[in-house]
Amino acid sequence: MRYIFPIIFPMGSLWSIFRQLFPPAPRYSIDDIPDLTGKIIIVTGSNTGVGKETAKALLLHNAKVYIACRSQIKAEEAILDLEQHTGKKALFLNLDLGDLKSIKTAAEEFLSRETELHVLFNNAGVFIPPVELITTQGYDLQFGTNTLGHFYFTKLLIPVLLSTAKSNPRGAVRVVNTASIGHYLWGDLDFNTFKDTPARRKMTPLALYAQSKFGNVVFSNEMARRYGDQGIISMSVNPGNLRSDIQRHVSKTKASLVDFIFYYPVAYGALTQLWGGTSLEGAEFNGEYLFPWARMGAARVETKDPQIGKALWQWFEEQVQYV
Repeated sequence: MRYIFPIIFPMGSLWSIFRQLFPPAPRYSIDDIPDLTGKIIIVTGSNTGVGKETAKALLLHNAKVYIACRSQIKAEEAILDLEQHTGKKALFLNLDLGDLKSIKTAAEEFLSRETELHVLFNNAGVFIPPVELITTQGYDLQFGTNTLGHFYFTKLLIPVLLSTAKSNPRGAVRVVNTASIGHYLWGDLDFNTFKDTPARRKMTPLALYAQSKFGNVVFSNEMARRYGDQGIISMSVNPGNLRSDIQRHVSKTKASLVDFIFYYPVAYGALTQLWGGTSLEGAEFNGEYLFPWARMGAARVETKDPQIGKALWQWFEEQVQYV
């Protein structure tokens, strides 16, 4: 029998969850984004959904934007559509977060083209795919893509992020990690389920998703501890409950429930991560958790445990050591 959640979320999180499920009307809009001329930005998973809306807003404010995704055809379609709406042309970066070798190639390709990187939006993700699906190297598809993949991509870009931070004002260089309200459904990390093991097979897709998003917040906080004093601002973001392509694995029988939960237009989802990634006040968001719409929040308290962060980072390093 599969289990769903080994830990019930703490009572103190209930109010925070309610505030994220039913946020007030946004006070922040894309019109508040400053001029981004000269800024080089990567948005993973930006050929569709929240990532595409994020890329659109960045282009409208003159950033140089890389659309990082695995499908060149879909990326080219998105780039053409974005150009029609913004008058600006984004650039394609071939990135498959479910394949560590592809991630390495993508980072090398970017570094061969650019000497600066101002903001990295770790936005891409998969949501409750069949448990049978795994990454190229045999990791759970959700943890491998949402969490390990983004760690490795970020790790390879840390040198350029650090060098960019040295030549820019404090707080200008940022890593924005897309998490989810789903992380509240998990309170620890079961390292024995990150790869395709019998223990993993006992978990539901939703439980695996919740664990991957918990891992996103843990990674973001550990990144903040390790690199905040060197000029890289790391934050995690819940973009909100949105109608987007991320629900493509949801069965038709669950569609009505999904419609009830994911009820906001996808354009709303870009607001919070744009606020964190581009606003002047975002320079002070190191180690913070942001939620809809462009508000400061509080993640599960366990995500701030430095021992969990250290253990996860060490596991990450071991997985990518010989790629």
